[in-house]
Amino acid sequence: MLKTLVNAWKTPELKRKIVITLVIVLLYRLGACIPVPYIDGVSLSADMLKNSAGTIFGYLNQLSGQAFSQATLFALSVSPYITAQIVIQLLTVAIPALERLSKDGQEGKRKINKIIRILTVVLAVVTAYGYYTYLDAQGYVVANPDHPWFSALVAIACYCAGASLIMWLAEKIDENGIGNGISIILFVNILSSGYSTAMTLYYQIQRGGFLNIFFAILSVVMMVGIITLTVFITNSERRIPIQYAKRVVGRKMYGGQNSNLPLKLNMSGVMPIIFANSIVALPATINMFVKNPGKIWSTIVGWFSPTSFIYVAIFICLIVAFAYFYIAISFNTVEVSNNLKKNGGFIPGIRPGKPTSDYVKMVLNRITLVGALFLAFIAGLPIIINICASGYLGALTFGGSSILIVVGVALETARELESQMAMRHYKGFLE
Repeated sequence: MLKTLVNAWKTPELKRKIVITLVIVLLYRLGACIPVPYIDGVSLSADMLKNSAGTIFGYLNQLSGQAFSQATLFALSVSPYITAQIVIQLLTVAIPALERLSKDGQEGKRKINKIIRILTVVLAVVTAYGYYTYLDAQGYVVANPDHPWFSALVAIACYCAGASLIMWLAEKIDENGIGNGISIILFVNILSSGYSTAMTLYYQIQRGGFLNIFFAILSVVMMVGIITLTVFITNSERRIPIQYAKRVVGRKMYGGQNSNLPLKLNMSGVMPIIFANSIVALPATINMFVKNPGKIWSTIVGWFSPTSFIYVAIFICLIVAFAYFYIAISFNTVEVSNNLKKNGGFIPGIRPGKPTSDYVKMVLNRITLVGALFLAFIAGLPIIINICASGYLGALTFGGSSILIVVGVALETARELESQMAMRHYKGFLE
């Protein structure tokens, strides 16, 4: 990966793209430090550091690079944009008009991107209103009591503008930078949260007792092992052999060559973990708004606490279920079979048409199970370690999914740079 970066830096055009990307990332981090008027971010940060462990607020704070806990301009981070993309992707399967747009080349892609931008703004308004309502209810809003509507208007407008600006910066990285704009911003956010996570872990270990050194060494070894396993699984794929039939066009013969259909072992990426986290963290998140919880509600919240094995079991089951769900809506085996049939391709020993679709679906189900178990292991291991450590390592609750995102984005960016260097190499060769 370092060699790829060095070679890319030696290429003038790629060097310019890398510099543009770094400048945009710097601007983003500056925006994440800009305070919003009428909001007491200092008190919010101190309180959220104590109470948000294991809640969806803690997860959002990590994905925003601590901007969520400080209520700065970019507090909403990439959440509205990513949510809009996921919603449109799901609706593409359900709404025929969107499905036709997705298959309509660049023009269809441009229209879908426009819809995503509009939906991002709508979600940003809704999320900003909910976020401000939470801040106001908890007493973090410092405003003139005679004109409370003005402080609400200013704060909500700032958060909406911040979310829209993040979307614009991500698209600029796609257009003028090295690509994968939203992934790079998410990558930077998680890395910027590293210091805070390390300090939280350090203070928790200090209060832990005589097992502090053991759990510290165990956490470091676990993180190194997770990174190694993530790199291995991310680069692993199942290749289905494809044979193309020979055909004669005029005086020339085409086809007759061998190829393969690569299926990634972890095709769903980190999406199942994000979905599962959002669901299992709901009770703990709702509990932050409940002032006088009853006995039944307290028991339910205890079940869904990150220090409960019931939480781990539900979390793992949801990850496996969402892995299959995400693959079902994002990978169409019937379409793959039809494309092979149109191009004269077939799987040796498998008849074209429905038998090919069924065979690809069978292989996909098997590797999806392996990928889902991998995701469950990556996301569940830090939580189990935290439970065994009696809560001393609470900072690692979302450590597995964060590492998965960081490693995945790093590998994806490296592949993007390699492909762009290969294109320039071939261009020079042809010239």
